[in-house]
Amino acid sequence: MAHVPVYIIDGARSPFLKARAAPGPFSAADLAVQAGRELLLRQPFEPSALDEVIMGCAAPDEVNIGRLVALRLGCGKRVPGWTVMRNCASGMQALDSASMSIQCGRSDIVLAGGTDALSRAPILFSDEIVRSLAAWNTGRGAKQKLLSLKGLRPRHLAPVIGLLKGLTDPVAGLSMGQTAENLAHDFSISRSDMDGYAVQSHRRALAAREAGRYNEIVPLADENGRLYEQDDGVRADTSLEKLAALKPVFDPPWGNITAGNSSQVTDGAALLLLASAAAVDRWGLRPLGRILDTQWAGLDPAVMGLGPVHASTPILDRHGLGLNDLDLWEINEAFAAQVLACLAAWRDPDWCRRHLGREALGALDMQRLNVDGGAIALGHPVGATGARLVLHLLEALRSRGLRRGMATLCIGGGQGGAMLIETCDSEAGHD
Repeated sequence: MAHVPVYIIDGARSPFLKARAAPGPFSAADLAVQAGRELLLRQPFEPSALDEVIMGCAAPDEVNIGRLVALRLGCGKRVPGWTVMRNCASGMQALDSASMSIQCGRSDIVLAGGTDALSRAPILFSDEIVRSLAAWNTGRGAKQKLLSLKGLRPRHLAPVIGLLKGLTDPVAGLSMGQTAENLAHDFSISRSDMDGYAVQSHRRALAAREAGRYNEIVPLADENGRLYEQDDGVRADTSLEKLAALKPVFDPPWGNITAGNSSQVTDGAALLLLASAAAVDRWGLRPLGRILDTQWAGLDPAVMGLGPVHASTPILDRHGLGLNDLDLWEINEAFAAQVLACLAAWRDPDWCRRHLGREALGALDMQRLNVDGGAIALGHPVGATGARLVLHLLEALRSRGLRRGMATLCIGGGQGGAMLIETCDSEAGHD
């Protein structure tokens, strides 16, 4: 099939709000609706003109959140909405699903992205409690009901944290942080290297904020009228000394992965409008960019953080590109160790021959990577991050007058995703 262009028309995201040991002010749908409303108000068409709404969400508290968002945005009953889930890449999967729908001619204009309110992840009962409650409900008479509680012990009352279950790989038997510890060991990445990278993430995010490079953010207002205007996890006081004082979280006491050199647990949403050439012509739209290529890859779940290498390299090979032939890169900062391991893998001739079947790609210029900070400073609302990476990559390219970039991320369960995009000349319309 001949290549059918998919244009990025516009995008918006909410501020990313750090989870603080209690449910945040917005549900996942609230986040997406407020960001999506602002985005649609800027368009020359009504929400009912959309062909689809596709949302990624890893921890929904509403059923089929894509349909719910479509209805709450005023798209009407005719516009279908659906939800995708590919762990950390759910938002990117939504964009890819929208792209495929446009390329096959089924849709012309699609609202796609992702959302998550990780602060509202459920707290669950243990299996022992659930069995006892089931026996209580089916018991006949007081005696049978009381007998159903006989085997319960105080330890069974401990809550099961849904978020922690979601961040643990059931095949490898490891938390995501433990997979990052594996990478730190395999590539000899030191604690000081990780903390130094984390400090850089915060400093770049602060510099970007001061330079006005987060234009994609639209403010949120809660039910009490409080306004949330910017990402609240970025810290101006982060330093190597402060990060060095933090204790390891995932492999104490000997590990090196801490809360300070890991992505933040966060609530947020990011949405983009994708369109075909026909829709661009029909509505007189001015595309900001286009999606050139997408790749998904699988790898050992125990080293899932190398997913960006496995997903991005085939795209580079297809297009005859080297790492530094692209103007900018966005690699999700799930963990500082994970990003640094990806860079080390590309430089390692033996690793590249064994795992990619090719020569090493060399060193990625750090001035092209996550130039405005990443998830260590901004946060990682799992369902939204894949869309945020693409949206901000486009903004970063355009604000600097650059052309092409790659957005990529690792995915829990041992996968990687990557998307190659380029900017369009908005004055010239689409090419």
